[in-house]
Amino acid sequence: MSATRADVCVVALAECFRGDGEIVANPIGTIPMIAGRLARATFAPLLMATDGEAALIANDGAFAWPEGRVVEYYNPYRSMFDVVWSGRRHVVMGATQIDPYGNQNFAAIGADYARPKTQLIGFRGAPGNTVNHATSYWVANHSPRVFVEKVDVVTGVGWDRAAAAGAGALEFLDLRRVVTNLAVLDFGGPDHRLRLVSVHPGVTVDDVVAATGFELARAGMIDQTRLPSDEELRLIREVIDPGDQRHVELPEEGA
Repeated sequence: MSATRADVCVVALAECFRGDGEIVANPIGTIPMIAGRLARATFAPLLMATDGEAALIANDGAFAWPEGRVVEYYNPYRSMFDVVWSGRRHVVMGATQIDPYGNQNFAAIGADYARPKTQLIGFRGAPGNTVNHATSYWVANHSPRVFVEKVDVVTGVGWDRAAAAGAGALEFLDLRRVVTNLAVLDFGGPDHRLRLVSVHPGVTVDDVVAATGFELARAGMIDQTRLPSDEELRLIREVIDPGDQRHVELPEEGA
């Protein structure tokens, strides 16, 4: 089967959950949610998946709500904080801006937070997420406007700011990966700086460098992001996302 760029991104995001064990997978957004379901349907059967609202669900249909939903546990907002503070959660968040050390912003754009140029969604749970449990990021449009030398507002805490704040902030900080429409990155560079790990099929290292507003560290060898297996494609297309919602978020492009 031929994979699209969205299919490749789904698999790359699913890989973020490999080895997590029995925790709550909380991938926020269309492609991340499909990825979380794929991880649980293949190599991570112990993951507990949210329905995006207030329940943990047993079935792997990403958009089987409200019909077809099998509820394992009622999980209202207040209960999610218990999960957050216990560290038994891996969230995939978006980022309007992200800097070399993983400081993330989706609160506002502009130097003056009191009078922002653009008001975004606010801090949400980003500060608590990043200092309490595993966090990865999904960026659907890799560009220099997103990957910036310094974010306008820090919502999610990065490695450098956590280190400056002291041992308490660093104790449970666990920034894993950043998956974009172009590449996979991690924080394996010097002092936990963002590092390019792989480029998606059809993308070059130069493409990623040109789309990033700071110098990226690089792994010894930049691999190509792995393609989905035939079984993974079957699950994505027939079970988890038969309505092709992933291509609404990331328009179809052959890999």
